[in-house]
Amino acid sequence: MNFERIGYEAADGRATITFRQPDRMNPLDGSTVKELRRAVATAEADPALRAVVITGSGRAFSAGGDLAGYISLYRDTAGFRAFLEDFFELGTAIERSRLVYIAAINGFCVAGGLELMLACDLAIAAREAKIGDGHLNFGQLPGAGGSQRLPRAIGAQRAKLLLLSGRLVDGVEAERIGLVAEAVPLADLATHVDTLVAGLMERSRAGIEGMKHLVNQGLRGSFADGLRMEVDYVHRYATSEPDATEGLVAFQEKRRPRFGA
Repeated sequence: MNFERIGYEAADGRATITFRQPDRMNPLDGSTVKELRRAVATAEADPALRAVVITGSGRAFSAGGDLAGYISLYRDTAGFRAFLEDFFELGTAIERSRLVYIAAINGFCVAGGLELMLACDLAIAAREAKIGDGHLNFGQLPGAGGSQRLPRAIGAQRAKLLLLSGRLVDGVEAERIGLVAEAVPLADLATHVDTLVAGLMERSRAGIEGMKHLVNQGLRGSFADGLRMEVDYVHRYATSEPDATEGLVAFQEKRRPRFGA
């Protein structure tokens, strides 16, 4: 597919989406969000894929929305609503996808960039990255999940601190507070993500999909509902999914599992 604001490449079970407007700090404007939705749909339709990596170019992952264009966007109430709905659908599609989405945070990740990162399954950040919300610095509010996903990721107190102060934290601090899974030197970021993806390729495709479903579905309801859902799902998985039996047989035979394609 042809994209103007992002790059899309797919090979060896992995797709890579790269923001490519480094001179503008990779803004998440309406056109970019639409392209991201098309890219996610393209990845979802590719049966060869296991993982999708989203990253930026230049000094930013994404510094957020196109603030300069917001005044005219706000005046177009229907257009602004459509933009919010597009971003909502993007985050929802990532969370519900069978694929593992990894945000490789190479630099500034602010506001909408943070919201996109939070929708991904894993975030690996450069230690030098700068991550935060920043909406209130310009009198704005997060409209793509930031006020909801951030407290669930790091707790209400820490989330409110970042949301209210506009403070940016580096990758090391982001890892410490649970905002990202890992922080590594920028020079090692690509290699580290490659190694992570290679490990995913060795796992059961059905198992990965099931694990993601269990975690994400559990977070949507109560703890008690999540426990019941887990029992029901795991019973179906263990009694009907060939990979579940294959893993046990491989253990008994002291060999590597040969999971289904």
